[in-house]
Amino acid sequence: MTESIILYDPTAPRAKAPDRIEIARPTLASLAGKVVGFIDNAKPNFNHLADDIGELLMSKYGVKQVLKRRKRAASVPAPDEVYREYVEQCDLVITGSGD
Repeated sequence: MTESIILYDPTAPRAKAPDRIEIARPTLASLAGKVVGFIDNAKPNFNHLADDIGELLMSKYGVKQVLKRRKRAASVPAPDEVYREYVEQCDLVITGSGD
């Protein structure tokens, strides 16, 4: 006698992607003269990557200024004042992970 085994696929169905995504701000035509902010998630080495990318953005793409703020830990959000500062001062914000 042969036994049957029932297998269930636990994968959730993928949601359909929206046909159109609204962007809060228009994309930047150029980085020249812009202020770029980095939010460092406090993982090892992201600060080095942000330093290198910041220097490259300034020397090669004409970025005016680079701001860097470090979170207390990867598992917590940045303080609200960082978001307020970046909304007021930055044209572009990059958040990242290291290791």
